[in-house]
Amino acid sequence: MDIKDIRKLSDDELKIKIRETKEELFTKRMQQASGTLEKPVELRVLRRDVAKMKTVLRERELDGGNK
Repeated sequence: MDIKDIRKLSDDELKIKIRETKEELFTKRMQQASGTLEKPVELRVLRRDVAKMKTVLRERELDGGNK
């Protein structure tokens, strides 16, 4: 997911998206453990997407105090 798309989402949408992405990451980890994961790079992509979304939420939280 691109950072521009993430910034367009509201806080509530971001929280929902984070939860969904973490669930998908869990599923992919289980697939990796059982040896059925097709593309291992998906794990890294999902982890980075969660980090991007959390970063945007934190930026908004910090910036909200200044406004």
